[in-house]
Amino acid sequence: MDKNQRIILAAGGLITLGLFFVEPIFALIGLVCVLALLMCIRIMGETGNFPLVTVDLAEDAREIIVTNTGTARAQNVHIVIVPMNLDFEVASLEPEEESGFSLGTMISEAKAVVTYEDASGGKRTRSYPLSALSAGRDPTQPLFPIFGSR
Repeated sequence: MDKNQRIILAAGGLITLGLFFVEPIFALIGLVCVLALLMCIRIMGETGNFPLVTVDLAEDAREIIVTNTGTARAQNVHIVIVPMNLDFEVASLEPEEESGFSLGTMISEAKAVVTYEDASGGKRTRSYPLSALSAGRDPTQPLFPIFGSR
């Protein structure tokens, strides 16, 4: 934890202690809030250095787009397209950086297997289904149509 986070937690602890002398119920509510804040800071610290490489098809299904949606650099990215027997390599991807690979023909349906390393050298493997019918899908759109969205 850095200095600012410790200051916030110490202030929350002092406020909780002060509330204990006013009303113990208020102190318990403050304690729950401080513990929730501590949990959020711990989760934020654990995910602060986490690469996440995703693979998707372009709208025309003639290009494979590799994106690092994580918060750290992904190194030695290796992509295999199954069953087309295609291999691609990217030296590194910074956070929010993307790289594309053009193909000679359209892909109707395939699976991409991605292997990459994080900064500490740990290998991670993920697989993504690729389909021309769902290419360019909006990740913020819900899976089930709700509130009239189609």
